[in-house]
Amino acid sequence: MYKIYSKLNPAKHLHTVYRLSDITDRNEVAEEHQFLQLATLRMAKGKTFRPHQHIWKPTPVEQIIAQESWVVIKGSVEVSFYDTDGALLEKQVINVGDCSMTFEGGHTYLILEDDTVVYEYKTGPYQGQALDKVFL
Repeated sequence: MYKIYSKLNPAKHLHTVYRLSDITDRNEVAEEHQFLQLATLRMAKGKTFRPHQHIWKPTPVEQIIAQESWVVIKGSVEVSFYDTDGALLEKQVINVGDCSMTFEGGHTYLILEDDTVVYEYKTGPYQGQALDKVFL
């Protein structure tokens, strides 16, 4: 797991790149206080779980931020990660099975191969672009 921190506030974890090769057993990729949660699991044939459903619960926060993750299914993507002030921090290439997560700060993507396929996950509910993002 590769974590990227703010240069303005070095304790603030902004982005994560998680590689397919990082997956062993169960790994919590996002800290429990983040809105976007991710765990990875490497499992043997026959593994199962108790049937369950998730329940509605009250939330202790008044505001949320849209957090986003891309998982590459096919192809490759160059991700540019930005600090909370819009300054470029670094770039990383994510490949098949890898993912990027942005908790705060900015990002953009450059598709490196034709017919690249990704899954994009974001926290919701989505209330339109004006309440979701600003452009850098």
